[in-house]
Amino acid sequence: MDASPTLPRRVFVAGASGTIGRAVAARLVADGHAVTVLLRPGSAGAALPELAGAVAVYAGLDNPAVLTQMLAAARPDIVISCIASRSGAPKDAQAIDFAANLALLDAAQRAGVVHFILLSAICVQKPLLAFQHAKLAFEARLAASGITYTIVRPTAFFKSLSGQVKRVRAGKPFLIFGDGNLTRCKPISNGDLARFIAGCIDNPEASRRVLPIGGPGPAISLREQGELLCEVAGKPPRFKSVSPKLFSYAERVLALGAGVSGWFAEKAEYARIARYYATESMLVLDPVTGEYAADLTPEYGNETLRDHYARLIAEG
Repeated sequence: MDASPTLPRRVFVAGASGTIGRAVAARLVADGHAVTVLLRPGSAGAALPELAGAVAVYAGLDNPAVLTQMLAAARPDIVISCIASRSGAPKDAQAIDFAANLALLDAAQRAGVVHFILLSAICVQKPLLAFQHAKLAFEARLAASGITYTIVRPTAFFKSLSGQVKRVRAGKPFLIFGDGNLTRCKPISNGDLARFIAGCIDNPEASRRVLPIGGPGPAISLREQGELLCEVAGKPPRFKSVSPKLFSYAERVLALGAGVSGWFAEKAEYARIARYYATESMLVLDPVTGEYAADLTPEYGNETLRDHYARLIAEG
């Protein structure tokens, strides 16, 4: 999908204190749009350099009345939601991925917004987890709302593939699941994803569509990520294998107490989340074969995972 030239728009960004939300706000400001960012009360997000040039407003997404007032005051043409539950636990997912987004959509429609852009996730195409079902439930409400919408489903973020940089720099082995080839993804940088999302504004190709998107290919396995990171860090490739069955075992044990304790239920869900990401690729599912397909996963942007790793290593 090619971005279309757009006239300056009034854009309201929810979730702007998060990694992707900040990048989206910065991109919009750079493109000349008038940007309002929604931050949690008490947040220091307005001091973030990425939000320079944007107007910050503060409100909880659990307060529909205040949210409606803020959107009425901002009079945005476009609303972009980058909000997402942090834990993925069922209660959090229902409150954020579904209910908060729904409150934002209702406020947007009351304010006469013409286009609602939702940052979702590619993993919802195979929903086995609470947060995936919550995201899909809101996607369905958004599609049925009558407003012009775009649903963006990115693959893995660079940030999600950066957790082992310190391990490798310290000479420790890179952790893999199984042989390291169980899953693949086409990771996308914050900046490239932000440009893609910004490019959906006033773009007929993005209207009323669900858009999966990855970064520059090819698709990369976990073992290949480890090899790449070791190479960039100047370390010999060393791996330690963890069996995904450990997560299945943990989930079964924790599920025994889920009926009497919310703590056990939440921890059981965390084990299911860990198993999912250890065994499922972040690529488009082929509707014919039911298999993940790298060739069906669109690519976008210029920054590669190698670039990202090199920058992290250089920054120490």
